This record gives sequence, C-alpha cells and structure tokens, in this order.
Amino acid sequence: MREDRSPGSDSLFYGLFLGNTWSLDPTAKLVQDNPCLTEFITSVLALPEPSPSILSFTLRLAGILAASENRFQLLQQEKLLVRLFGRDGPLNSALWEDASVRSGWVEGVHSMMHHQPALRFLCDGGGIDVIFTLQGDPSLFVASAAGQLLVHMLTLSVESEMTKPLSTKDCDWPACAQMIIKRIEDSLQSSSSSHIEQSLKLLTSLFGSCRATWTEVLWLGIAKQIESFLTEETVQAQHMLANLLLSMAWSPVFCDTEGGFWALVTSALEHLTPVQAGPLAVGLLRLYKCPQDVRIQALTVLLQPMDCILRAASQPLEYAGLLDESVSDPATVESLLSSKSSCVSLLCQTLAHLEELLSLIHLPVDLPYTSLLHSLMTILQFCNGFLSPASPLGSTISRILINSFRVQRSALDVLAALSERKGCDTLLGSLFDVLLAYLESPNTSPTVLKKTFQATSKWLVRLQELSCSNSQWQQTEKILEDVFLVLQKRLCSPCWEVRDSSLEFLTALIKCLRDQDEFRQSLLSSEVLKLTENLLEDPESYVRASAVTAVGHLAFITYFAPESPAIGNQYNKENTVAKLQEILSTDPEGFPRRAVISIFTKWLRQGCTGQLEDTERFVSRVIQTVEHDLDWEVRLGGLELVEVFCSQTICQLGLPKCPYAPVSSAVTSSIHQNESLHIFCRAKVFNFLFQSLCDCDKPVGQRACDILLGLRCNFYPVSTLKDSQGAEDSRAGRSVAWLQRTLRQGSLAQSFPTDGGNGVDFQDPESMLLALGTIDLEELHDELNKSSDHVEKSPQSLLQDILATVGTIEENEADCY
Repeated sequence: MREDRSPGSDSLFYGLFLGNTWSLDPTAKLVQDNPCLTEFITSVLALPEPSPSILSFTLRLAGILAASENRFQLLQQEKLLVRLFGRDGPLNSALWEDASVRSGWVEGVHSMMHHQPALRFLCDGGGIDVIFTLQGDPSLFVASAAGQLLVHMLTLSVESEMTKPLSTKDCDWPACAQMIIKRIEDSLQSSSSSHIEQSLKLLTSLFGSCRATWTEVLWLGIAKQIESFLTEETVQAQHMLANLLLSMAWSPVFCDTEGGFWALVTSALEHLTPVQAGPLAVGLLRLYKCPQDVRIQALTVLLQPMDCILRAASQPLEYAGLLDESVSDPATVESLLSSKSSCVSLLCQTLAHLEELLSLIHLPVDLPYTSLLHSLMTILQFCNGFLSPASPLGSTISRILINSFRVQRSALDVLAALSERKGCDTLLGSLFDVLLAYLESPNTSPTVLKKTFQATSKWLVRLQELSCSNSQWQQTEKILEDVFLVLQKRLCSPCWEVRDSSLEFLTALIKCLRDQDEFRQSLLSSEVLKLTENLLEDPESYVRASAVTAVGHLAFITYFAPESPAIGNQYNKENTVAKLQEILSTDPEGFPRRAVISIFTKWLRQGCTGQLEDTERFVSRVIQTVEHDLDWEVRLGGLELVEVFCSQTICQLGLPKCPYAPVSSAVTSSIHQNESLHIFCRAKVFNFLFQSLCDCDKPVGQRACDILLGLRCNFYPVSTLKDSQGAEDSRAGRSVAWLQRTLRQGSLAQSFPTDGGNGVDFQDPESMLLALGTIDLEELHDELNKSSDHVEKSPQSLLQDILATVGTIEENEADCY
C-alpha cells in the first residue's frame, strides 16, 4: 500500500483498511505482535515526499492505535507520535497544504483522545493552537472536524481531570480545559468576525452535545460578551446567535433556569432581523418547556411576515391582520418584503417554519388558523396576479411575487397541512376559488400544479366531512363539478408531467372519497373515466403506470361497488382486466407492469375477483405471466399476490391458521386440506414458489421461502413433519428428494424439469404435500438470508479482497467498496 501510487485507488483502499476496529485489544500486544504496523509508520516517515493520501492514512492509523493508553505509551517511546502530530511533523511541511493531510491529522488526534496522556501530549506540543487555526480552514470538512475535536477535548479534560464539581464561585478548570476556554474568551473579545463566528459555532456544538452542569459555569463567564453582540453593530455575528441560543434552550441545564437565559432569548427575538430570528422562533415553539411569554413572543416573530402580507393587501383598517402588536419594528419586515432580493427568501423561510409546526401532532401553541389561511390565499393570489392590492406596499409585493414558483410551492404545502386543522370553514368558498384558478391557469408550472392537486385533494376531503355534518350539498356538488371539468382538460395536456400529476390526483380522490355519493355522481357524469382509460396507451411509461393505478381504483366505483352503475360495454370489468393483463405481459417498461401487479393484489385483498373458482383462474393467469418477467419487482409482486391468494383460500375453506388450533373433525380437516391443495396445484402456485426459490434476485427467493414456510404451518402441525429418508420409496418421494437436492445446489431455475425421469409434478397434490413436509425450508431460509461475506468476515479476508482488485480498479472499484 505504501508503494502503490495509482491515483484512483488510494482513498478507497485506505478507507477500507481503517474501517476495521483496531481498538478491540487495548493492550500494547497488538502493536508488539504486529511489528509491520510500526514499520509501516516508520517507513512512511522516512519517505522524502510521501503522497498526501498515504500520509493521511498513516496519521489516522497512528491515532487509532494510540487510542489505547498502553499502545500510546509504546508509540511515544519510539517517538512516532511526535514525528506525526508534533511541530516536526507534517505541520511544517509542504504537504500540510493538502486538505487530506490536515483532515488525517485532525481525525488521528480525535481518535487518540481517550486518555489524559494524549491530552497532555497535545497541549504541551502546541496542538491546541493548531486546532483553533483549523477551525477557519478553507476545507469545510476540516473546519467542522476541528470544531468537533475541540468539543471532545474540552469535555474529556473536564470530566476526566476534575476532582470536585465546578461551581460558579470556584472555576478551577483543568489545564487543557483552561487553555481551550481562554482561547474561546479571547476570540469572543477580538475584533475578528471570523474568530467570533468560530467560537460561537464551537459553543453551539458544545451546548448541543454536552448537558453537564459545568456548561452553565462556562456560560456565565461569557454571557455578557454574547449579549453585547445583539446590540453592537460593528460585530456581524448576530446570525450565529439563533443557533447558539436554540441549542442551549434544548439543554435541561439552561431551559430550567429562571431569569437570565430567557431574558437573553427575549432580547434576541427583539434585536435579530426576521430572517435571523425565524429559526429561533420556530425552535422555541417546538419546545414544551418554553415559558409562555417567550412562546407568545416567538409566535409573533414568526407570523409578522404573514401579518404584513394581510395588511398590505387590504384597505386601511379593513382587516386587522394576524397580530395585535409586533415584537420588532414592523417597518423592518415591510422593508424586507419590499425588496426583490429578500422578499421571496423571507416568505419561503416563514412558510417552511409554519409547515414544520403544522406537521406536529400536538402543537404547544395555538395558531390563528383562519387568519393564517386568509394570508396564504393572499400570497397565492399575489403570485398569479389575481389580486389588485389597495396599498403601495401591496403593489410592490405583488410585482415581486408574480409567478414565483418557490413561494407558490411553499404556500401550497402549508395550505395542504392546514386542511387538518379546524377553524377555517368560513373561507372554504374563497379557498376553492383560489385553488381552481391555479388548476385552470395555463401559466401554472407542472411542479406548482402538482402541489395544487395535493392541496385540493386534502381540502376536498375536508369539504366532504363538513358537508356531511351541515348539509352543504349544493356547494360541494358545484365544487366537485368544477374540479372534474379542470381535471378533464389536464388529462389531455401535452406535458406528460401534468398528465401524470392529474392521474395521481384522481387516484388520491378515489382513495378518500369513493364512498361519498356526491363524489361518485360527479365522477361518473364526467369524461374522466374514458380519458383515464385512454392514457393506458400513453407514450410515457410513468403516465401509463399512473393510469393503471387510477383505472384500478376506479374499478372500486364502476365494478366492485355494491350497486355499480351500468355505463357501457367499453368500461366493463372483463375488458378492463384483459387490458391490464395485456399491459402486464407486453408493456416494454417495468413501471406499468409493477403497477398492474400491485392493482391485482389490491383487488384480491379486498375480495373483488369473484368466487373462488374465478379467483383461481385469475391468479393462475397472472402467475404464468409474471414468473417469466425480467423485472424482479414484478416477480416479487406476483409472490405477494400468491401469498394473499393462499391466505384467503385457506380462510374460506376453514383450515385453521394456527397448526395447534382445534378443528371440528379430522375428516372435515382432511377434506378441506385436499381441496385447498388441489386449488393451489391447479393455479400453478407451487410451480411458481419453488422456481422462485432459486431466483437470481435474492428478495424473490426470500419471499418465496417465507410463503412456503407459511403454507407448511397450515398443512403440517410441527409434530407431523415427514421423515424424508423414509419417503423415497414412492415416485412422489423420489421426485421430492431430487427437488431437495436440486434446491440445495441452487440450480432449479436453470434446470426445471416437470415431467419424466426424476422431474417433479408441481400440480400433483400428493407430491406437493410431501414436499412441504420433507424439504428443509428452514435451511433454505437461513441460506437465503446469509450476507455475501458469510464465508469469512475478517480483516485478513478484507485485505485479500482489496489486493485482488489492484490493477483492475476502474472495473471493480464500486464492487470492492
């Protein structure tokens, strides 16, 4: 590895090598028994110009070895650590310019930081200064790793070197911790914005990961300086304060304290800009232990942009807005919304935070839902130009937001989430006017249209719930009629994304509303059914797949409902089933075929395939189609269909699901058992299952084995499993014995005789019953669930695999990794 210089393989090989755990043996014996490790490090240090990747690897390897105190002392005796991590190492060489070397140095130091000798080694050698410098590294990975390392070192120093708990009056920090804290304090008091930001990031990470009481002692020493950043205009660090305060708010050390900390949070909400305060506000609103007055203030900050939108869209005093008073100067929000560069970003951030809050099952704060909905509708009307603002501010915002896809998508996401909250009933008519305007507009982009469909489907469900309770039938009927008129046009769109979204929308509606009379009547009186069926032949495979799903769900209304309407021969059940079976057998793309098998399974689950005889023929045809499909997900879907069919058949014939359950009589049980076996054999279920056991795609074989194990539990109580050695006398016994040997070789799919010689008759109930009782399915199950490295899993076998790929790395890089 040291001598290899191939450019593409270094990081791959070294990463794999370090992936093994060298800390399993904490003694020095690992290094003593494997001198090649220290020899390797020594030889790399002796190279005049080692490659950066080899040197980085060596640094990380040495750090891992030094994680044990015993091994650390051994490496120290040979002066290897000081040559790697001290001033005489890579720190002062040209190789330090390479980010991979700096990264290897930081990772190596982090790995060894598990004991006090390592801490003292680094502190005495000036390593603290190096790590603080690396916080500002141009490589974000190195800078982040350096910050994490400082947090780890500070925590290790305090928790391993302290002899008594720290208090606010007695701050006798350990030596290493004192060095780090002094550097933090100096950075916070410096005039360098970058140094201040680095220290604030470090504190954020510390308070977020460490919940020990000594963090409060540290905070009290720097709190005044942090507080001054809120008001000092010369220091541009305010944007970092929100993350710092939020990480502290989640810590029990600070959230349970009275006064000081929450007063600082309140001050931050007042002084930070709306963009800076937004993340802090939403984080506080998610916090259950937040004081009520702080929570109200956070909600006010979050809603200020929405309030400004409402006021800008209405005449003076016509609408009061969302808020009675503001936390910060309303002119600040108005200024941001009047600027093209900040308006969209502020609104998108605010909307994202609102969606985050609405996604919570239990909101710790009450939102003004009606006013919020009104504000969302106003934003959407600004974006499509359907609203004429009455104020100069409104006109400015409207010009900025026109056709803003980002704001439209964000607003529609919040609108959809709002459908699950109560209190918006009075605005339903106006809401659907806005949604329909978006659905009808040719200027609505495909992505915005998809979001509009999603929001519309959720609000239609809400509308149905309300109409059932307050008899608003006429309003519901009119809205549904308008929706289906728009849907008809969209299903004919030249844009395939629009056709696809339209079909997904239709499917979503059917899933939620198929039992509602008004919905069924509006749907069946439209042209949607015919247009949907036409899209089964769409040139785009995604659209065909969505059409299959939509047609499958439409069948629950047109064919499978208790009182299905008679609407012409072209929509009859047989033709639809035949069309879907044709897609399953002939469509060149996998997505439509997967959709078909999924729909067939859904029909079967819900008992829509007719009597048992009809279901048997249906399943048999599907099995014979999918068993040769090249798409493994289609074959897996076929197995799911078989599993449902077997379960339903056994339930219908009265066989007990549990092998220990009592039956009415042995005769009745035997009759039902024979009948179900005959059905499975005629439907070619066993043929498909046993062939799938040797499928080249492991998930297919695993599922088939699970189904066979389930069938055996139904047909054989544990105590009655056959002895395979005594079953080979009959022809069926010989064929089953051949089947078991063939399955063990994993070659059934390649040589699959079903007649003559030792071939197995998979349609013979006696043979299949014998096969279920004698074949060791548990052994097959274990074999199928073995990982690819089950033969040998060790560092040595991994290195052999690595070395085997040398010279052919371009071809095998992905497989090796």
